[in-house]
Amino acid sequence: MTQLRIGVIGTGLRSSIARYWHNPEGNSVVVGAADVSLKALEKFKNEIDKDIFVTTDYKELLEREDIDAVAILSPDYLHEEHAVAALQAGKHVYCEKPLAITPEGCDRIIDETEKSGKHFMIGFNMRYMSMYQTMKEIIDSGVIGDIKAVWVRHFVGLGGYYYYHDWHGTAANTTSLLLQKASHDIDVIHWLTGSYATKVSAFGGLDYYGGNQPNDLYCPDCELKDTCPDVSLQKLTQCAFREEIDVEDNNMLIMELEGGIKASYMQCHFTPDYSRNYTFIGTKGRLENDDVNDKIYVKTRKSGSWHEMSDITYEMKKMPGTHGGADPRICQDFVNLVLYNKQPLTTPFAGRMSVAVGCAATESIRSGGKVVHIDQGRHNPSLSRKEDTIYQP
Repeated sequence: MTQLRIGVIGTGLRSSIARYWHNPEGNSVVVGAADVSLKALEKFKNEIDKDIFVTTDYKELLEREDIDAVAILSPDYLHEEHAVAALQAGKHVYCEKPLAITPEGCDRIIDETEKSGKHFMIGFNMRYMSMYQTMKEIIDSGVIGDIKAVWVRHFVGLGGYYYYHDWHGTAANTTSLLLQKASHDIDVIHWLTGSYATKVSAFGGLDYYGGNQPNDLYCPDCELKDTCPDVSLQKLTQCAFREEIDVEDNNMLIMELEGGIKASYMQCHFTPDYSRNYTFIGTKGRLENDDVNDKIYVKTRKSGSWHEMSDITYEMKKMPGTHGGADPRICQDFVNLVLYNKQPLTTPFAGRMSVAVGCAATESIRSGGKVVHIDQGRHNPSLSRKEDTIYQP
């Protein structure tokens, strides 16, 4: 195989990454797409290629012999169904995070991957962002010593717009936003420390969104649309204050990782600004990022070595492509995985572990903050540590 032929399941917002796979004269091309919305399919064709095959039944897509691999970009609660079906159909699979909405769903996907002999890649694109790549290199250099503590603050500006006006707002579809949104951050904590979480205690609440509005109320039809603080006038946008909303809009987690590393993660969806602030504290110093101003700060303490003589500030360069240049690189890594067996920066097990932590934290929140131990399941190969690498194009 010299060119990877890709089909896409789910042509919503995240399907914009398909443009990085569609290189008819290169080593990958998008040849088909499936979605339940004819309007979404038409938009996708206009953006990618008017002549590609489209269908409202994803099983028809999987039956096509001219498709080698499938990109699963559908809603979270469908990942397990779509991934398993694609693997059973003999397709290689790229799946957006989270891998599934339960650890059991993740294990089923990994089981099917092993049975199929096909390649499977989880879409943790934060591992491909230059900010976190640089932080990994700094930590691995040893300049701040052995990591002992991690603090993460996640300000989710426009959280209502992205997560409470549609299917994301119910536990049946997401389990909680500690999967949909925090799976990135939990994975980055695991990746940069080289350790998985072993137990978690968490608190959270639904303190702003949700309420007593009817579930069939849509913003464009609401009599309060001119004064509502969270109105979204896109067509078919559900009210963010409707009765069925039941996932927490702010969360606080405390985790203990392998080796005794302590980590905290805080997330809020009604904050006015958007940023992710990471701090790693080691035995020789501290590393902190500022993704608003594209900087990384390294502070060193008295260590009896030259490291104590100066602090360092890294200025991040602008990289081409969406998500800070991560999307084109992660898409290319999937192609390289299938065509050349080049291992990407992550593994399905890493995807499983971020879900396991998110589910355990959700259990802790909904049971009053009890300590919940993380089950690593049956898929913890020692070779999973091969994921701890730096991107090389």
